[in-house]
Amino acid sequence: VQLAESGGGLVQAGGSLRISCATAGFTFVDYGVGWFRRAPGKEREGVSWISSGDGSPHYADSVKGRFTIYSDYAKNTVHLQMSNLKPEDTAVYYCAVGVFAYGFDPAGYDYWGQGTQVTVSS
Repeated sequence: VQLAESGGGLVQAGGSLRISCATAGFTFVDYGVGWFRRAPGKEREGVSWISSGDGSPHYADSVKGRFTIYSDYAKNTVHLQMSNLKPEDTAVYYCAVGVFAYGFDPAGYDYWGQGTQVTVSS
């Protein structure tokens, strides 16, 4: 199983960025996919996840209405479109996948990417 995040970078507050998680080595549609982030000095937190069953998206309250998660099944890739970014969104963002992934419980995720840095300047 391989996960590779990309698309991180530096953006001004109010701006947009799309990060992606390219996957390989497993049956994509059978796995739930989640995005997590860890800011300096803070605990890891769940941002968004998409279920393996119906592909429905879910969001943490802190990003609801600003972030959109969606899958490109042809490319086995999950994207996270982030808009109206705030300095508090600054973090390393990780994607993770798991057969039993449900919600933001890390125990449900079997594989994790290396992360991509997102920095939002004020």
